[in-house]
Amino acid sequence: MGHAPHVLGPWSVLERTFFDHSLLPKDLLEQVRRTLALGTGCVYCQAKAGPPDDRHGALRTSLAVALAQAFAADHRTIDKLLIEVLREEFSDAELVELVAFMSFMWAGGTFGKVLGIRSAER
Repeated sequence: MGHAPHVLGPWSVLERTFFDHSLLPKDLLEQVRRTLALGTGCVYCQAKAGPPDDRHGALRTSLAVALAQAFAADHRTIDKLLIEVLREEFSDAELVELVAFMSFMWAGGTFGKVLGIRSAER
């Protein structure tokens, strides 16, 4: 993305916003990011920290990862039941942020996969 600094700048600001000012815990966001990295097939994204953890100590992290898995499989199949379960554990603001974060991470992973990005030097 360094070849398009006018895109990279705002992109980086949004990424920092998600990780530095989130309503959600950083470990939850990281597990979601790792889950989506596997879904997009982006080698660079996967190399950042490896696969998602298999065990989640927190119910909210498990639910967020389940949503990310459904999102990666086919976001069009996410049903009202899953959203209702999520609403029992997440506020509306948190759920909106989670889906926005997943959409952003999916876009970044897709970008990396399409261009075959393997390291930060590209």
